[in-house]
Formats: sequence, C-alpha cells, structure tokens
Amino acid sequence: MTLSKLTLAIATALSVGASYNSYAMDLYVDTKTKQIFAEPGPGRELMGSFEKTREPSATPAQSTDDISAIKQDLELKSNEIAALKEHAKEAEENKIHLDDGLELKTKDGNFKVAINGRMQVDSQVNVNDGVVPGCSVVKGFNNDSCTSNQLADGVGLRRARLGVEGTFFHDFDYKFEYDFTRGNGTIGAGVTDAFLRWNYDKAFSVKIGSFKEPFSLEEATSNRFLTFIERNMIVNTFVDNPNTYKVGIGANYSQERYQIATSFQTEPVGANGASASSINTNGGSNRNNGSGDTGWEANARISGMPWMESKTKFLHVGASGSYVDVNNQFAIDKDGKATNSGGFSFVSALNNNVDRTNILNTGNLTKADGSRRINSFTRFGAETALVYGPWSAQAEYIQTNISGTGYDGETLDGYYGYVSYFLTGESRGYKSKTGAWDRLKPNRNFDLRGGGWGAWEVAAGYDYIDLNDGVIQGGRASTAKFGLNWYPNSHFRVMSNFVHVLDLNSKQRGFNDADLDMFEMRAQVDF
Repeated sequence: MTLSKLTLAIATALSVGASYNSYAMDLYVDTKTKQIFAEPGPGRELMGSFEKTREPSATPAQSTDDISAIKQDLELKSNEIAALKEHAKEAEENKIHLDDGLELKTKDGNFKVAINGRMQVDSQVNVNDGVVPGCSVVKGFNNDSCTSNQLADGVGLRRARLGVEGTFFHDFDYKFEYDFTRGNGTIGAGVTDAFLRWNYDKAFSVKIGSFKEPFSLEEATSNRFLTFIERNMIVNTFVDNPNTYKVGIGANYSQERYQIATSFQTEPVGANGASASSINTNGGSNRNNGSGDTGWEANARISGMPWMESKTKFLHVGASGSYVDVNNQFAIDKDGKATNSGGFSFVSALNNNVDRTNILNTGNLTKADGSRRINSFTRFGAETALVYGPWSAQAEYIQTNISGTGYDGETLDGYYGYVSYFLTGESRGYKSKTGAWDRLKPNRNFDLRGGGWGAWEVAAGYDYIDLNDGVIQGGRASTAKFGLNWYPNSHFRVMSNFVHVLDLNSKQRGFNDADLDMFEMRAQVDF
C-alpha cells in the first residue's frame, strides 16, 4: 500500500531506533541482600542467562532523499498553518462590528474609525385641555381678563445625529457629531461634539474642541440611555437648554471607582439652537463687530462609588460646580445705548419637547433700561444613585446663584428623584470612566421564535423646579411621572411616559394653575 509523504513521516518518527536488535545477559543475585547484578562478585550466585529482544520496525527504513523530501513537505505544511493563523488573526482584528458604532480598525491598533448615529422620534398627546378655569377653551383666545393656552398634540423628530470617531497612533482620539434637528437650519448650530483628545494613559486625558460641560449625572449620561424621555427640569433648564456643548479645553482623570472632569469653555459652535435659552442672538461662531467679548465658564465634576459590591450592586455619589461669565453687550448705538443688550434667561418646559412652549421663563435677566444686568452666575450640583440588581434609584439637586446689577443673591434651584425596576432581571449599565449610565444589554433579545422578550423596565419619579426668587419671577412647577421602557435589543428601544403636573405657578396666565397631563412616546435606534 502506498502512503503519503506526511503519513510516512509520522510513521518514520514513531519508529526511529526501532530496528531489530537481540542480545543475552547473565544475571546474579546477592544471597544476603537479594539485589540483582549484571556482573559476578563475592556472595553472588548466577541466576541464569536472560535474552532481551526488540521487535523490528513495521515501517521499512527510508532513504536519505525520502527523509529530506518529508522534511521539506513538513516545513511547507507548517508555513501554510502559520499563514492561516495570521489571516485568522487579521480577520479578527480588522473585523467590522456593531458595539458603539460601525467600527473598523487596523491590526496593530494604531488606527480606528467608527461611524455612529441615532434617531429619536417622539410623540405627545395631551390628556386634558390644560386650561385655567374661567378661560375660554378655544386655542389662542385672548381678552383683557385671561389668556388661554393649550399644549399641542403632535409628532416630532427629537434627534437625528450622525458622527464619526476613532483613534490614531494609539494616544490620540477624536469625535465629530452633527445633529440635523438643531439650530433651525443655522449653519454650524448642529455641531455637538467636535474635539481632539490626547490620552496620556488609560487614566488621564486632555481634549480640545466642542464637547459637553462636565456637570450633573443626568447630563453626563447620553440621551440614548436616559430612563425617562426628557431630562428632568433642573438639568434641562440650568445645563442642557443653554447649550451644554461649548468650545474649550478639558481634562479628565478616572480610575475604576471614581472620575474627575474639568473644563474651561466659551460659547458654542454656530448660533444657539432652538433649544438654547441664551439671548445671545449673535452668539457662537456667528459673531461680528460690536458683539463684545465672548462669555466664558469654568466647570468641574467629581463622582465615585464609595460602596461597590459588584457591577450590579453599588452606590454612586458626585458633585459639580461651575462659574459662568455672561456676555451682555453686543452693539452700541450712536448715543452709547445698548441696541442688543444680550444677557441670559432660564426657561423650562414640563418634561416634554414635542410642544416646546417654555411655560417657565425668567425672561432676559439683563434689561435694556439698565435696571438689571446679569454679570455672572454660579451653579452647584449634588448627585447620588443606587443600583441593587434590577432596582435602581437616582436623585439630584442643582442650585444657580445670580450675580450682577440689580440682583441681591437671587437663587434658582430644584431637585428630582426616581426609582426604576427591570421586570426581566437586568441591571442598569454604568461606566466608571465617565461616572454615568451606559448601554443596557437585555438578558434575552426579542425573538418570537426563540421565546425572547427583550428587557422591560418600569419607573416612577418626582420633579421640582423653582425659578422664583427676589426680582426674578420665572415660575415654579412640580410633576409626577411614570415610565415603561421596552428594550428589544441593546440598540433599539420604545419608551412611554405619563406626566402629571402637580403644581404650576407661571407668569404666563394661560398656564398658571393649569391642569396638565401628557402622554409621551419615543421610538429610538442608535448604532
């Protein structure tokens, strides 16, 4: 039978030195110690002659030429196996995968690029008219005694973002993201993140460009991972609405159980969008002669886990601080009077965004007549959260102090708290590097054929804000809200909220003491 060279090589290796060999040996035993020896000696007796044999090899000996050929064939096979392993490694390292975007990276780790995006479609239905008793139920009806207003039912595109991020030469990474729903079409206003970052090591990094202010747990959490459809009123009013994406330099330091973030920033890219409450109509990059010096701010946030039993059982605490210098003057007429006084205002809707009516509104805190002028404000925040298996709880307090001409330490503040529970047993995802919530991954993705139902979460919370103090009368409100969230998989979810206004004190008379109930829904996909 003819054997292949590879089979023959294996047989040859197993039979090395197995050629036929036979020989005899005399053995002696010591009469006292009973030890056996191969040579005679005192006290030793001959046991007999014994023969040792070795069976001949089953494979005939090969010629030198055959063995050389076998060796060459083995070397070729080894090289082929090594090449296959290398290709498999390259395929693994250069693969495209869906984690936090469609990602492609080189095998040496020097370069990586990922395309990411998100889309959020919201709807809002107002359960009642929201009309003050004694006012007409007709929309937009006005008379001398009262103004009647209603929130509108509707559907809107809350966010539609597309971005690219990646790394180069290990130590540098970048991110650029554009939101097509921001700024009412103003060029540049849709820019959110646009920064370059240098990473000294895994713990410390410095970035420059446009990025979020480091302030508040809920603001640090991506809107993709919020428990309720809208951020709570104090976070929206004091952080998000004034456009939290600003241009500057920031530094971050993080370890497994704590993080520190600081920044020095100025106005945002482009003109302020529809969600911004700054009166800076010439603000952002669209500035011109007479628009004055840019406002600036310094921010810091520290958070950590003083108790951590596991990734599903821990306590989070944190604090934030901020100083904001306000740009008041944009233009002066020939008599030296302000023609556009700039300034700042704080506004708030009531946990909704499809109808963007700012029911709470301080108005411009800088008056054209010079009676009041906001020069700066400081913000302080405290945050805490607890995760215990499928249970979680979260609460924050934020206080804003106003300084300037005509003000005497006016303070605007508020707080919120809520609890959530995963009916399907999951636990909230947490990212210690940012001290914020992270992506949730269902225990079983939705699959009718496989019996998976995704993740289901219920939540209930209380939200309060007070924009009334001293000469500032922006209104006050409190709401109760309930949520039901369904996560078919880690990148898609459906949210539903019911919001009931408990108390409403508003300078807009059509809404003052109004009875408002809202049902909201969101369909979200991100990659």
